Amino acid sequence: MTRVDDDGLICYSGGVFRTMESTMTKPIRVAVTGAAGQIGYSLIFSIAAGDMLGPDQPVILQLVELPVAMQALEGVGMELDDCAFPLLHSIELADDPMQGFKGADVVMLVGAKPRGAGQDRSDLIKSNGPIFTGQGEAIDAVAADDAKIIVVGNPCNTNALIAQSRAKRIPKKNFTAMTRLDQNRAVGQIARKAGVAPADVHDVFVWGNHSDTMVPDVSLGTVRTGSGTKSVVEAVSADWLGGDFDKTVRTRGKAIIVARGKSSAASAAMSAVNHIHDWFLGTGESKITSMAVPSDGSYGIPEGLIYSFPVKITAPWQYEIVRDLKVDDATKTRMMASAKELEEERAAVADLL
Repeated sequence: MTRVDDDGLICYSGGVFRTMESTMTKPIRVAVTGAAGQIGYSLIFSIAAGDMLGPDQPVILQLVELPVAMQALEGVGMELDDCAFPLLHSIELADDPMQGFKGADVVMLVGAKPRGAGQDRSDLIKSNGPIFTGQGEAIDAVAADDAKIIVVGNPCNTNALIAQSRAKRIPKKNFTAMTRLDQNRAVGQIARKAGVAPADVHDVFVWGNHSDTMVPDVSLGTVRTGSGTKSVVEAVSADWLGGDFDKTVRTRGKAIIVARGKSSAASAAMSAVNHIHDWFLGTGESKITSMAVPSDGSYGIPEGLIYSFPVKITAPWQYEIVRDLKVDDATKTRMMASAKELEEERAAVADLL
């Protein structure tokens, strides 16, 4: 027997199926650069499956690549078709951001040049800067009026600043960079040490730059154990937190390159999904999350830097920096060192801002 209830759901043989009317949610347009690359390839299938925007939200994928990678991108498009994702409304492929960003509600800037042999961080900043100048201009020209931007391509904080500098129409607060990977690495290490699942660790976050100057912070962190909820410090040893834990989180990317021969891709993709998911849908059991956002001067961090703060999500697509946390002197010193590094990066690309 089939019936339609008051919520517009068809109930059939004990199952629940959506009617045509209930599936008419407007698709969200998601643009992804570097979509045929390692991170992009790991990312876009999660988006299409509903992991990022939720199990009821249709999406349109606008995939952007360099002209030389368009054949590979065609293959990615074929695979997306073959997956027959129920939420994937359509796929658009482009080799020009002015086409690929058109009308986009979410723009995920993944593609960037990797660090080459003998290059230091300043070299990488200078080689990637012009890429994000052009992408920032394209976002401001053709994306949706309130488009939300996450920069994944490194150095992501300063690349976000470069893209943001081109914003005349898009709100500057909408330009963010991904430090959720650092938070996830911290949570993973704590969960392993405490013998719990990552889902049992909450409110761990990072300050600063996505570099080895970042500052993992467990001062608000909790761990749910079989005997109740404890602070992170109670659940693991303080010596470990100040030693192996801190070093592992800050240098994990390098360790993965040594072990794998390639940079982290799947974990970076999942963290980008987490970043947008929480920005749109909230943080669940955790009260806060890590996002690199434009500094408003909180905690003495120079205004305008794209700096990782603990933030709370107050409504879909609305974040606020968590204020008035007690920060000890040692942490504050490290926070300011990370800010100084970002100021130096900003100075290195001054001609692009």
